[in-house]
Amino acid sequence: MRSNARGMREKFRAGIDYLEAVTELLQRVRNAHPTFGLYQAAELQFWWSVARSTDSFDQLFWFDDRDRSVAAVTVTDFSHGASLVYQRPTIVVTVMPDASPAWVAHVVQRGLAHLDEHEIRGVELEADRNDDVMRNVLRGHGFTIKGEAVVECWMEAKARPEISALHHGYRLCTRLETMDRPHHLAGEGRADREERLQQTSLYRPDLDLVILDGDDNPAAHGMFWYDPVTSTGVVEPMRTRDEHQQRGLARHVLTAGIDLLARAGAQRISIGYEPDNPASSHLYRSVGFVPHRRTDTWARLR
Repeated sequence: MRSNARGMREKFRAGIDYLEAVTELLQRVRNAHPTFGLYQAAELQFWWSVARSTDSFDQLFWFDDRDRSVAAVTVTDFSHGASLVYQRPTIVVTVMPDASPAWVAHVVQRGLAHLDEHEIRGVELEADRNDDVMRNVLRGHGFTIKGEAVVECWMEAKARPEISALHHGYRLCTRLETMDRPHHLAGEGRADREERLQQTSLYRPDLDLVILDGDDNPAAHGMFWYDPVTSTGVVEPMRTRDEHQQRGLARHVLTAGIDLLARAGAQRISIGYEPDNPASSHLYRSVGFVPHRRTDTWARLR
């Protein structure tokens, strides 16, 4: 533990303790500002659903004199590599909306120094195209833009669309109705995915939707997250299998999930898509999502 110029205390959190700490921090950010920051707590909770080499890593947080988390630099390995030294993991820099440029610079510098101590130099992160403070800090640490990352969109729940019709021969189920079978995301050697989802505080099986075809095989799915602390809904992830495309399944999952989120109490709902994915862009905008920000991926080589 170390103190800095603002009197904050540095602490490390790993495993499920990290997840609880970053969830609390992201919820504090969202309650302080309706759109500040690039991530919702539910997104990092979804990342937890896959075992990663970063699960046991000491993640860096700052706490104030009331023991509330106020900033963090956390790292997630999406490559599932055996060693972080040889990967390029993703870092997330989180600060409160009132953070000064000097504080942002300090948090980034200390976070990168912590990674350097573990020989983790090659990293990536997202930054808002309009966040000149973060962009200048990243340039000062040798980061360069790798490419476009995500278009972040929001919807007011009260403006949600009607639920679209479901194509003949399919049926929509929640995870509560399919507990007698493996989870539809449990493939690819990830049999423990549902167990890890259950470790999170925001996952709800009644908001975990899957469309089954006439043979009861998964055709499309969407996971919807409701955060009662922030009254925010998040859509993460969505997918329609290739052989079931062009049948309106994604629209049905999306509109049904949005309706469930609104009924659960969500006031605003977030979703993101990659700029080079016109199908997602058209679908999300057509149901009422409004683009809010665009982000770029920045990378630092080893």
